[in-house]
Amino acid sequence: MAATQNGETVVRLENGERRRFRSKQERRQIVEETLKPGASVALIAREHGVNANQVFKWRAQYRKGRLEDDLPATLLAVKVSDAFPSQRPQSHPKSEAKKVGVIDIDLGHARVHIQGAADPACVRAALESLAR
Repeated sequence: MAATQNGETVVRLENGERRRFRSKQERRQIVEETLKPGASVALIAREHGVNANQVFKWRAQYRKGRLEDDLPATLLAVKVSDAFPSQRPQSHPKSEAKKVGVIDIDLGHARVHIQGAADPACVRAALESLAR
């Protein structure tokens, strides 16, 4: 049975023990405390009622960027077409290709065509969403 108390999720296990699940924000805050000069992981873990080994695992996740806040996805305008152009234009001079800024990506189940300047974070979010 799961219950929410003070914004945290507490689960009661079959053996009667309780397990507390911490938000990414809370885990990140605990990890950042351990990264301060002279900080002791064991002492900080004890202050927060966490096993030190768990904090070390969170630190590895933190280094990989997995404790970032979940930002809402940004929607992009997408045009899906079944037809591929029958003929590609002949190669353009490099300077002209840079000005045009065209990206074509064929994922098998979807084709992405981006023209002009594209925000790398938006492109990454769109591709990750399509890859699922």
